Amino acid sequence: MRTRTRFWGGLLLPVCLSAAALAAETDPPFRQPVAVKFTAGPELAGARYRRLCITRDGIVYVLTDRGVARLFDTRVALDRSFRPLAAKVARDITLGGGELFYLYDDQFLSNAFSGERAGALPKGIYQRFAVADDGTVLLASRTNLALFADGKLTAVPSSGRCAGARLCVRGNAFFALTADAIYRVGANGVALFQQGSDLTALALAGPDLLVGTRRGYYAVNPDTGNTTRPLQERLPAVEMTCFAPTTNGLWAGTTHGVWFQAGPKSFRYFAGQRWLSDDEVVDLQLAPDGEVFILTKGGLGKIGFLELTLARKAAYFEAKIRQRHMRYGFCAELRLANPGDITTAEMIDTDNDGSWSSLYLASQAFRYAVTGEPEARAHAWETFETLKRLQTINGLDGFPSRTFERTGFKVSDPDRWHTAPDTNWEWKATTSSDEIAMQTFALAVLYETVARTPAERQRIAAVYDPIIAHIVRHNLYLVDVDGQPTLWGRWNPEYVNWYPPTIGDRRLNSSEIIAFLQFGYRVTGNELYQQKASELLYQHGYLQNITNSLRNLRVTPGYVFRDNDMGDGWNHSDDELAFYNYWTLYRFAFTDQLRRLYAGAIKDHWAIEKAERNPSWNFIYAMTGARDADLDGALWTLRCFPLDLITWTVRNSDRGDLTRLPPNFRDQTTVELLPPDERPTSRWNNNPFTLDGGDGGHGELAGDEFLVPYWMGRYLGLIR
Repeated sequence: MRTRTRFWGGLLLPVCLSAAALAAETDPPFRQPVAVKFTAGPELAGARYRRLCITRDGIVYVLTDRGVARLFDTRVALDRSFRPLAAKVARDITLGGGELFYLYDDQFLSNAFSGERAGALPKGIYQRFAVADDGTVLLASRTNLALFADGKLTAVPSSGRCAGARLCVRGNAFFALTADAIYRVGANGVALFQQGSDLTALALAGPDLLVGTRRGYYAVNPDTGNTTRPLQERLPAVEMTCFAPTTNGLWAGTTHGVWFQAGPKSFRYFAGQRWLSDDEVVDLQLAPDGEVFILTKGGLGKIGFLELTLARKAAYFEAKIRQRHMRYGFCAELRLANPGDITTAEMIDTDNDGSWSSLYLASQAFRYAVTGEPEARAHAWETFETLKRLQTINGLDGFPSRTFERTGFKVSDPDRWHTAPDTNWEWKATTSSDEIAMQTFALAVLYETVARTPAERQRIAAVYDPIIAHIVRHNLYLVDVDGQPTLWGRWNPEYVNWYPPTIGDRRLNSSEIIAFLQFGYRVTGNELYQQKASELLYQHGYLQNITNSLRNLRVTPGYVFRDNDMGDGWNHSDDELAFYNYWTLYRFAFTDQLRRLYAGAIKDHWAIEKAERNPSWNFIYAMTGARDADLDGALWTLRCFPLDLITWTVRNSDRGDLTRLPPNFRDQTTVELLPPDERPTSRWNNNPFTLDGGDGGHGELAGDEFLVPYWMGRYLGLIR
């Protein structure tokens, strides 16, 4: 893909027309997975974590090489609750009857059952144990096994081959797992249950015995040994370490994170620092309330589930943005000095502050139209003033800056900045077509939803007219401070029609300038804008360009502009740019005939993008009256959108549950589209089929990516 940056984040149609063709969906509660990472007390610094147990009362215990720890609210610390045990270091812990048992050098015991469940042992022999329903205890040493029952310790005959075994109990029946076999264990000795290789984990799941290996897992009947489920290798991660079966699926820990399987091909994958302190899972257990606690080499965490609606989720992002992402009215990204630590956050400028902030403005305008909330209206006008200042800060006529900052504190692309007439400030040049398109979208939504009086509409016109007048005056170019067109601010036919129909820029730039001129005409009444649009549409072929099917796009070598190969691949940033531009193109069309043609162009583009299940693209297509817009896919994406927008490193390229596709023009890597909370943190301008990404948690996005489609869907009547 070319390296150029394409970021950004008529008659007005009544809302009822936009929503009539597609039935609205209600907003029922759904379960939103969230990660909780618990801190450890200083006495556990550098400790080795070995095992996890959760009692029937929901008390969480962690076995460490420093002793038995316990979760106290949000902190893991050594448990000193029972004074006689406070100075002891347990070798193992396990559950029996839902209560915790401890294994020490010379005894095992439980503090439940009136403290009566206990037994003396030869000192320093046993490392692991398990407790049956009838109270019998199986103990494992490095050389053999022993049973403790009725106050007596009895060696298990022929148990030498079970040295170092992992233990599992089913009712009153014991199993022992070694790397190459599973054994039944009883008072009469050890019997080979099943031979295997690279065996790693054992657990009961209903009527089945699950067997983990380094290559996946399989299931057998614990009575007969017959295979009930063959080796499962098509998994997100295959080197199993532990299981936690549930009534509706299976949780599994691996050396590369945790996954949940709800069906043969239905997985949720939780890996990387968005979800875990590290990916090497030591143990996992289900709490009585259904939350999943995960012990890794790095510590204890859990996957919890919040009951949310999309409305509550939107409220979360509204508050988050206002609390830590507002920079002079921009909706800003954060830079984190320490990975994932928002207390080290700095709001920074980016190459596309005007674009991303335009999305935020639009979300607040939609929100106001739906709710009538004064604060949404105030937020929209606040960011409008910031977009206005993008023009006024540089002293140029109708040229919007990319962003601005106080002098001496710029971050992105320092060579593109200039000192403002007010020398306390600097502004960023080389503005792209992206900024114009996205500001046009925002102002169009503001005009339609918030600007209720002639004075308010004139306020918008006073900001937008200079931009369009600048472009028309400069022969359909955006001219920078150096007197030259910017790299991508180009809509002149000599530039646009230089591209063959097999390169998307011909269609994209045509639709942009027509949308700009249509909206400019609507807000100003300037006949020149309508005349210029008609000239482009009918004399220079822009209407044909707009309606050219994107299915005609293909690799087209030889068209190199400013060292950018323009025909070498699909540009997903241009998809975002195109769809938000379609809003303005369609809703401000000069005639119904043009609107119908634009609707066909939107449908053509959406048909290619349907696999991405993008809520903005789906809602904008539905705006045209389409009956086949994928509302379910849009809602799935919004519900799976992560609350954690820190740019953690994410890796999915090693997953075994995905169906790979051969290299293709659109860079769709897999048949399956992963949920947004399993993908790298990104905006809608990135390829959602990208499997790996992130920067280790050194940044955070704001959440405007969620708010725009959510409130757009509400505005169009698609979400109730």
